[in-house]
Amino acid sequence: MKYFITTPIYYVNDAPHIGHLYTTLAGDILVRYHKLIGDDVYLLTGTDEHGAKIAEVAEKKGIEPKEFADQISAQFKSLWAKYDVKFDRFIRTTDADHEITVAEFLTKLKEKDFIYKGEYKGLYCRGCESYKKQSELVDGKCPDHNRVPEELSEPAYFFKLSQFKSQLIELIKCNALLIQPEIRKNEVLSFLQGQELEDVAISRQNVAWGIPLPWDNKHTIYVWVDALINYYTAAKEKNLWPADLHLMAKDILRFHCVIWPAMLIAIGEKPPKSVFVHGYFTIDGQKMSKSLGNVVDPDKLLEQYPRDVIRVFLFKAFPFGSDGDFSFDLLKEFYNGQLANELGNLVQRVLTMVKNYQNGVITKPKDIDPTFEIDKVSETWSLWKSSLDNLQFELGLKAIWALIKYANQYIDDNKPWGLAKSDSEKLAIVLYNLTEVIRHLSILLLPYMPDTASEISNRLGIKLQEDLLVDKQNWGVLKDGTKIELSEALFPRRG
Repeated sequence: MKYFITTPIYYVNDAPHIGHLYTTLAGDILVRYHKLIGDDVYLLTGTDEHGAKIAEVAEKKGIEPKEFADQISAQFKSLWAKYDVKFDRFIRTTDADHEITVAEFLTKLKEKDFIYKGEYKGLYCRGCESYKKQSELVDGKCPDHNRVPEELSEPAYFFKLSQFKSQLIELIKCNALLIQPEIRKNEVLSFLQGQELEDVAISRQNVAWGIPLPWDNKHTIYVWVDALINYYTAAKEKNLWPADLHLMAKDILRFHCVIWPAMLIAIGEKPPKSVFVHGYFTIDGQKMSKSLGNVVDPDKLLEQYPRDVIRVFLFKAFPFGSDGDFSFDLLKEFYNGQLANELGNLVQRVLTMVKNYQNGVITKPKDIDPTFEIDKVSETWSLWKSSLDNLQFELGLKAIWALIKYANQYIDDNKPWGLAKSDSEKLAIVLYNLTEVIRHLSILLLPYMPDTASEISNRLGIKLQEDLLVDKQNWGVLKDGTKIELSEALFPRRG
């Protein structure tokens, strides 16, 4: 089954931060999950490189816009490699095939009489390069950039967005365009139902850094229109449209849930199947801001913790879809508590006992332990799958950690160190149950912690393959005579 996931393409006005990382890791987690369940999955990410703001920043640096875009785009691509993000294409809006597709897309809109020339008069925020209504401002300022928009009056070409109001409402109401979480669906419906939908400008006359309109080269295509079409560019190449899932933060909700589906319908294409909107980060309770100096650099995080620690922490700390607070204190507490004391301790103590009591060899017993609740494992798999299908990452991780705690408690209840002296058969059963739990954990953790999952399976003496689950979630897969490898703690405690 085809599954096409997209992140936003990130604007190259500055270096990547933790918000960009968060969205992209969500895409990577879903890619790894869909591969496990057998889907033909494709992840698109990339960078948005046109517009007045990029030209301004490049000019201040004394370089050409393309050179500046090359530098920042390379930082994003490098970062995804450092976090082991498995994207299929890294698209840039300066890519030749994208520029061709944008011109073709806009030409289709014009040929179908959905574009006309007019005059734009109103407010424009340079910070987000978008037009603003007075009702969208807070104390007269753009709420996202805390700056007063400028009055703008210029010739522009317009897209007849107003003609698509009823279609958009119906699409969203019946979930043909599924918007999650529900609060974001309601937000878009409230916007559509609460006012007349106005036509939108799709070109700028005085912005040189952009893609020219095919029929009027005095105009360049508005940066947001250019950027939205990136999804279609990549999909057309691989026959992937419509997208199964657009991932994004809430600041670009209306572009993706109002303007973008209307543009697609206008040229005779289907809208994306679903959009999932996550919240914003605060840092130690404060809004992330360059002026406050609290922007979290993902590269700097890697100097303090392995990438798996950061990957899992970001999705266990709070629900995906809600605003969340990032705290270095909470990260350290999570590392020492849930990773070192619970997951790491479970793996280390079980494999140490196999080494000490069974000469490092797993023994598969014929009998079972009636007190061991195998159903807890199958329940964990069920919750894991449901949580990933519904992008409720934290619920799946909560289920995984419940299984970790159960296994640790099983050790305390059965005291294998005592059984080693009195009941070798029961000892073999207990240790087999524990090693099987650890094997299951290695697969359950794979989408979130691929390095850790691979390391755990290696220590169990098996090879973790990122292919179909098939029988992997069944009980009793570890073979008799498998040799384990004992090594240092997965997560050494930190002071």
